[in-house]
Amino acid sequence: MKLIVSALLGALLSVSVWAGAAAAQTAATQGGTEGQRAVTKVVKGKFADVLLGVQNAIIDQGLKIEHTNNVGEMLARTRDAVGAKQTLYTHAITLGFCSAIFSRKAMTADRENLMFCPYSIFLYETPDKPGEVVIGHRLYPGASMKPVNALLDKILDDATAF
Repeated sequence: MKLIVSALLGALLSVSVWAGAAAAQTAATQGGTEGQRAVTKVVKGKFADVLLGVQNAIIDQGLKIEHTNNVGEMLARTRDAVGAKQTLYTHAITLGFCSAIFSRKAMTADRENLMFCPYSIFLYETPDKPGEVVIGHRLYPGASMKPVNALLDKILDDATAF
């Protein structure tokens, strides 16, 4: 159990690149830069409202959210069991979904792109910055994944266009 929690925590933290405190500020240029692992935006607002905006932006692309992983609740629930003291997140969720069109194109170009499906958007709020919700997505490598990165960028843009 401790190994699983550590792996999940490491995976979530490894994709997070903290953006500036300005509302809806992009952490780096859309499409990514060398060594960048994620695109993030900071949105000022209630977590539930930001989550609803992201969910709607995904659905507006004609996609179905297949998985909602409440990583924050899992970490809070298992904190004592793993001997942790720190509360990392007030809220932390990942939303998993796939696109038949984008996936087929990416996997036709390189069958190993299967490893990236489902695609996901993450959201989190920390106890030390209430009202600042970070939303983002992992940057996928290679030219064959550029259309997927563009789709995820569009979802972030649409989710923060309010």
